[in-house]
Amino acid sequence: MPITEKEEKIIRDSFHPKSWNDVKTHDSWSVFKIMAEFVEGMEKMSKAGPCVAIFGSARTKPGDKYYEMATEIAEKLADYGFGIITGGGPGIMEAGNKGAHQGGATSVGLNINLPFEQHFNPYIDSDKNINFDYFFVRKTIFMRYAQGYIAMPGGFGTLDELSEAITLIQTNKMVDFPVILVGKEYWQGLIDWFRSTLLKEKMIKEEDFDIFHIVDTADEAVKIIKEFYKKYAVKPNF
Repeated sequence: MPITEKEEKIIRDSFHPKSWNDVKTHDSWSVFKIMAEFVEGMEKMSKAGPCVAIFGSARTKPGDKYYEMATEIAEKLADYGFGIITGGGPGIMEAGNKGAHQGGATSVGLNINLPFEQHFNPYIDSDKNINFDYFFVRKTIFMRYAQGYIAMPGGFGTLDELSEAITLIQTNKMVDFPVILVGKEYWQGLIDWFRSTLLKEKMIKEEDFDIFHIVDTADEAVKIIKEFYKKYAVKPNF
């Protein structure tokens, strides 16, 4: 479908070259916007209670096996006392919020403002729909307040969130928590590459594979979350 004149102008303006003075002025004022996003995000999330983050493609449609599985995982986590955090948009994000909503749990959407793609889904709690302009602020809120990561099949955005979590746990910059990849068939090629290239070239260690789990069912994913908190004799951060 052809883009409109308004959309074309947005794209053109976003690539318009700026002088160094323009960059400096913009960056100085951006600090206040960034601070405001951190404050709003932290204030709202501090009242959300314990939550697990569910990531995945915005392009996955209702009826797809992974959409339905994400809904099931979220609903079962709700039964265990967890709320759900997603990126707030359609696809797997919608499925996660839908499961939380159906399970009567807290349903949080950390929405990112994009020109044409993202829109918040209808299953987010009215007071838990938080909008961001900056991806890095949004990621920080995810990292700080999620007590587990569920990575459903997705694209670059999902890989970005997954890689960030694994890196921060690997480097002891974030408290260890469950990181679960759902869909062995989908993820196996990436894991094989980790072993055949990263491990072979000594870019990672064998124990780094202990940071995450790969599962094929909703029950497996939820079981890992439950056993993690039992094993360490801790409860979700109520």
